[in-house]
Amino acid sequence: MAIEEDFYCTVKLKTGEEIFAKVAASEEEDRTLLIISNPIIVNEIKGKSGIVGYKLEPWLKTTKEDMFIIDLKDILTLSESSDVEMIMMYQSYIRQSLKSSTKESKINRRMGYLSNVNDAKEILEKLYRNS
Repeated sequence: MAIEEDFYCTVKLKTGEEIFAKVAASEEEDRTLLIISNPIIVNEIKGKSGIVGYKLEPWLKTTKEDMFIIDLKDILTLSESSDVEMIMMYQSYIRQSLKSSTKESKINRRMGYLSNVNDAKEILEKLYRNS
């Protein structure tokens, strides 16, 4: 399995999705795979005067994974990016998302009432019977 050097790339999937990510190509047996790191979706924010800015968000919102493997046959086209502004926005977004994921707060009593399932069930059943 040979892995090529990483590069920044816009990938258009056959599903119509367009993602920006750091990508490495990998040859495995008779197929080519793309290893995609921290893929994001870029949306333009438009105002009355035209494009105002960009909104960056994760490609998949229900996972904490940061690397994905996509078969080249599922890709419509890809374009290596040398746009310094886009690369800087991407890197800034990744840094910010890493910071926010490490600041997860621990559960404590000041956040609300903590209990186990059995205690909560008893309390809720009592409230139901008394209503």
